[in-house]
Amino acid sequence: MMPKTLALKLIEAHRVEGELVAGQEIGLKIDQTLTQDATGTLVMLQYDALDLGSVQTEVSVQYVDHNLIQGDFRNADDHLFLQSACRKFGVVYSKPGNGVSHPVHMERFGRPGASLLGSDSHSCAAGSLGMLAMGAGGLEVALAMAGRPFYVKMPQIFGIKLTGSLPDWVSAKDVILEMLRRHGVKGGVGKIIEYYGPGVAHLSAMDRHVIANMGAELGATATVFPSDHRTLHYLKQQGRASQWQAWAADEGAVYDLNDEIDLCQLEPLIALPSSPGNVVTVAEVAGRPIGQAYIGSSANPGLRDFAIVSMIVAGSQVSEEVSFDINPSSRQVLENLIQLGHLEPLIHAGARLHQAGCNGCIGMGQAPATDRISLRTVPRNFAGRSGTPEDQVYLCSPETAAASALTGVITDPRSLKMAYPRFEEPEELKLNLNMLSYPKESAQPVQLIKGPNIADLPHFEGIADRLELPILLKTGDDISTDEILPAGAEVLPYRSNIPEISRFVFRALDPGYVERALKHQMQGSVIAGGANYGQGSSREHAALAPRFLGVKVLVALSFARIHWQNLVNFGILPLTFENPEDYQKLQQGDVLLFEGLHQAVKGEGPVRAHCPRLGTWVQLRHLLTSRQREMILAGGLINWTREQAEFGAA
Repeated sequence: MMPKTLALKLIEAHRVEGELVAGQEIGLKIDQTLTQDATGTLVMLQYDALDLGSVQTEVSVQYVDHNLIQGDFRNADDHLFLQSACRKFGVVYSKPGNGVSHPVHMERFGRPGASLLGSDSHSCAAGSLGMLAMGAGGLEVALAMAGRPFYVKMPQIFGIKLTGSLPDWVSAKDVILEMLRRHGVKGGVGKIIEYYGPGVAHLSAMDRHVIANMGAELGATATVFPSDHRTLHYLKQQGRASQWQAWAADEGAVYDLNDEIDLCQLEPLIALPSSPGNVVTVAEVAGRPIGQAYIGSSANPGLRDFAIVSMIVAGSQVSEEVSFDINPSSRQVLENLIQLGHLEPLIHAGARLHQAGCNGCIGMGQAPATDRISLRTVPRNFAGRSGTPEDQVYLCSPETAAASALTGVITDPRSLKMAYPRFEEPEELKLNLNMLSYPKESAQPVQLIKGPNIADLPHFEGIADRLELPILLKTGDDISTDEILPAGAEVLPYRSNIPEISRFVFRALDPGYVERALKHQMQGSVIAGGANYGQGSSREHAALAPRFLGVKVLVALSFARIHWQNLVNFGILPLTFENPEDYQKLQQGDVLLFEGLHQAVKGEGPVRAHCPRLGTWVQLRHLLTSRQREMILAGGLINWTREQAEFGAA
């Protein structure tokens, strides 16, 4: 028998449909689901609209971690709605203030060998425990909650051999920044990143979480680490040792792609604005004045990540020019920082302590000052995501952020005149189980609590056979979902109200877009995109809101995986250029005439559009599976699912 990679073993353990051939669609059984409030309200509205009954997974958890600022009734109302939906459908509810979904899920529910689907792109963080964990649009998560398979194209397996161990002042964040320096934000598209080799044993479970979390920034379908003695130690600390299983690649397993990182050779790295892939050494930019040092988020959520900062700043004061923001990742981490004596040194050094949640990472508070560099341990630094237009967000390790907070300038932590602090986690941690609300076993009717900001889902018709559509916007490469539909305290409270949230579509790129789109809402329109269109967050609002505004076709050089699927889910036809030069020729304002679309979608004819200004046909193609073709013709996944149910009943 051929030796197998860990990723292949996990896929085989959950495959229910399809052939394991790279690029072919497969269906996977999902054991666990994760939803958060920025996407979960839509998930629950969809789940209710499809009348899917009680959840069929081993566990589904709804976290409230993004929209914690209660500036008015909207977020508070949505929390009540989510709590009532959890009671109705049998979902575990993580209360506001319990922490960020990914580390809390790892603490309480993640288990080696399981599959996880989350309506958050960083759900891949659970691969740190030897899980097959992926992010997806909320509609797909809703169907997985009901026991339906999750469909994805079989990825290539990208093996990363780790050797050696990390030197002083270098930590797990520098490992994933090295991956981004080498491979960029498109380097993981269509791939599962699998880490193996002797260096893995030198990384704790939470170190692995840091690396797996930012696999999303590589564009990867998933990231997997083996489940070994370090995984067992973590589960023992969480009181869940009985759930441990060993999972690893076979000796001699062959990968589709390969790379190797000698951990001993790494040095402190930093991602410059405004892309996680814009990575240089800290030494190259040392000395630049900073205005903020931000510690926390799902990308550096471990107890160690906060404790090491506390030990670095203990007995000192951070620079008076620096806002020193501490963003605990979970209430459990916060309680252990208190118990171990690591919170007081942070507070004494000048830290501003925030509630456990996503907060500044998603633009919910802690926005930096104008023209001031913000060093952050978060996973993303897309322009404006922090809440400050034209922001200067740099991504770095806790060590680099702490050293720079002390000096007031970007500082290579190796230059500090102190010994590298050694933090050893205790064998037993203080656990917090009180902020999780479990569904009652006896089924009782539950009324969903819907505040005035919660609107019904819009209905969309299937795509017409003939369309004459103007290009209302042409974008460049690597357009993120933050640029399509921003996050932050102003926008996210409308996540359960599609007409209202649609007013913010492309605001950062083109403030006049919405007005133009509304004029063509009934007729429909096209967006022309560059390469890697839709990178970043899994938020399906970035597809649903443009669809509400009339977008029916999106032509691009290439798409990010989750956003491409979200477009299909809401009936937007995603097409790529056969000839990349055609992308260069098209202009905003051009009209594209599509004829014979039904046959083209079915694969029975060419996909092309006539551009009167150019006087030529633009040759296009789609990469839809037979199932997705039916979805586009039906008007999206909701319509298609209802049709399937009606057909089955008949």
